[in-house]
Amino acid sequence: MLIERIWTGNAYRNFHYLVACPETGEALAIDPLEWRLCWEAARAKGWRITQILNTHEHRDHTGGNAGLVAATGAKVLAHAGAAARIGGVDRGLAAGDVIRVGRVELECLDTPGHTLAHVCLLAHGARPALFSGDTLFNAGAGNCHNGGDPERLYETFSRLLARLPDATRVFPGHEYLVRNLEFTLDREPDNPAARELLSRVRLADPAEAPVTTLADERRINTFLRLESPTLIERLRATIPALDAHPDARTVFLRLRELRNRW
Repeated sequence: MLIERIWTGNAYRNFHYLVACPETGEALAIDPLEWRLCWEAARAKGWRITQILNTHEHRDHTGGNAGLVAATGAKVLAHAGAAARIGGVDRGLAAGDVIRVGRVELECLDTPGHTLAHVCLLAHGARPALFSGDTLFNAGAGNCHNGGDPERLYETFSRLLARLPDATRVFPGHEYLVRNLEFTLDREPDNPAARELLSRVRLADPAEAPVTTLADERRINTFLRLESPTLIERLRATIPALDAHPDARTVFLRLRELRNRW
């Protein structure tokens, strides 16, 4: 499996991805808002984009579908529950479905939270990869402002993401790393991994942002560190009514509320 990460440099700070089969040259474009960038990257590599995957229905992920379909004839794939809102979807997806790109296989994960019809793609193997859309960001979690549900997002994190292997590489839909690390350190100022990474990336080119693994995320992402004593202590200082030993769900939901206005 070949992965091309494309930094758009747009106001939304989108990342797009091409996932290609090295044997056949077929490629899948993920959330190609700036579709010409994907088309040009594929041409430069000698790949043929045959499928488009939308992780969810928001326009900053689907707005390039028509242009890329017109240029390539690619088929559009998306969560079956989002297909009507997206329009032009050729294949509705459900949990466990397999997407084949040449000889490459990707598993569809049903990951509600940011929206109620959101999918992530998981590539298994020695170097697993998660294309996480707006569910999991580097050092952060998706918001639930536009058709989402924080309770469902917590379930996605605890039921699915927390169980994936440490070696899983994380490829999110946007580049928010610096701001997310700053939030982690606001909640957990004694986190050395987050502080060290922030010192390296604060002034770096977003196009060169590191690809984290879930092992990294478990060290730097406050939404995956719900049992941290420092995090809980500072959360209780912010929310005095919070129980002395809050459960993980409560910690997650309170963190999501804080991040909404932070």
